[in-house]
Amino acid sequence: MSAAERKKQKNSARRGAGSSCLVLFSGGLDSTTALYWALSRYDRVQPVIFDYGQRHRVEIRMARKTCRRLGLNPLTLKVNLRQIGGSALTDDSIKVPSFRTAEKIKGILPPTYVPFRNGIFLSLAAALAERLGISDIICGFNVIDSPDYPDTTPAFVRAMNRAINEGTGAKFSRRKFRIIAPFIQLKKSEIIRLGLKLGADYSYSISCYSEGEVPCSRCSSCLLRKKAWAEAGEKDHLIVRLEKEGKI
Repeated sequence: MSAAERKKQKNSARRGAGSSCLVLFSGGLDSTTALYWALSRYDRVQPVIFDYGQRHRVEIRMARKTCRRLGLNPLTLKVNLRQIGGSALTDDSIKVPSFRTAEKIKGILPPTYVPFRNGIFLSLAAALAERLGISDIICGFNVIDSPDYPDTTPAFVRAMNRAINEGTGAKFSRRKFRIIAPFIQLKKSEIIRLGLKLGADYSYSISCYSEGEVPCSRCSSCLLRKKAWAEAGEKDHLIVRLEKEGKI
């Protein structure tokens, strides 16, 4: 994304102040930051959680808890992507890969990629937003630390934005949908630092691809999260909470 495009998106997001938005909320680091970012800019923020048959279902429970702690009432949309399979997150026969360090993560399409997941999520979010009369859809996509996922890139966001405005009632209206991905060119450590400035609490944010609340510390998501917190110079809020509760 060019400097001009980033400036345009920043100014566009500022114009959202005083209105409403949907936030795609998985409860991980990026979407938690996106939620706090939206709360700092919009009068009404509607989180949307996706129950898509993911093996790490604890993220749904914890995402709802984060919303409750913020006084928000999330909507949960269900879509069974286990019927499609093809991912370690939706097919139990595919093993979630383990790594020793973040540097060992290979630059290939990972087994944890869920086919067109973000496209499906944005399509459902757009349908819901159209019904609710909301134009802005906020997502925490970023590509710097996770370049191997094709559905988190600036080009993908632009393409989905065009498709949604072409295939909904927005085609016949002056009011258009805007997919806003404010962190798309930030490192995870930068996203964390921004969240901390916004007062974000990551105590219940789940990144791990395993099926528990306690991080496995071996999957790519855990390793990238650990690296990001180290770069941010802070201790992971989740680890602090788990230690206080005697879970680790």
